[in-house]
Amino acid sequence: MAFLSEDLVFGPIHSRRLGNSLGVNLLPKVGKICTFNCVYCECGWNPVKRDEHPHLATPQEYEQTLENALKELVGTPKEPDSITFSGNGEPTLHPNFPEIIDITIKLRDRYVPKAVISVLTNGTRIHDEKVFKALQRIDNNICKLDGGTVGTINKVNLPNVKIDLDQYIKDLQRFEGQVIVQTLFLRGEHTSEKIDNTTEEEINLWLGHLKKINPRKTMIYVIDRETPEKNLEKLSSEEMSRIADKVKALGLNVEYYS
Repeated sequence: MAFLSEDLVFGPIHSRRLGNSLGVNLLPKVGKICTFNCVYCECGWNPVKRDEHPHLATPQEYEQTLENALKELVGTPKEPDSITFSGNGEPTLHPNFPEIIDITIKLRDRYVPKAVISVLTNGTRIHDEKVFKALQRIDNNICKLDGGTVGTINKVNLPNVKIDLDQYIKDLQRFEGQVIVQTLFLRGEHTSEKIDNTTEEEINLWLGHLKKINPRKTMIYVIDRETPEKNLEKLSSEEMSRIADKVKALGLNVEYYS
């Protein structure tokens, strides 16, 4: 079962990483739009065919919807800890993403100033200067890095764009430490091909990338919901703890969720 968001603003829901999280889905209700097609994505596989001109919320529609939601939630037990961009795919693909971030900051400051703004992104758009600067303006720019090598990233994330890993690391370095790296660890198979981002080689290369990026936090986690590829293995708490210890040994802040 795919967990597709049906509303522009939804929740709040409890997040393992972000607490009371008010979700934002800038992409269509009917299917995912993403530059990745991750084997573990809770939204399911990318559709084979899609409407070539799907309706995307305008900044004006988004502003009204978010403002209405915040008015209802402010001062209640459901007041959000985070306004979180995730939804049905890659949020930075929305053509008005930078403007929408500005709207979110304005409304957050007006209604829930203690809340953070979080964007879960696969990072494939951070080479775009407008997207990069928008991510610099928020509290939690959470960028994906699911392997130490391009080969493993291609197997785990099944990108439909070319991955230049060296350039991506350089782009993440541009945040000058004000970035969160998120990594999901798994083992398994897809189309009879083995997938494993937990080998010694992968972990060591991944740690090398972290050392260059110097993120203010690294979030590592395991499969938590049903996945489109069924032949995947959830790592144990002990394995995740060992990986976390390796990150701590670099002097970096790490949180793990198992």
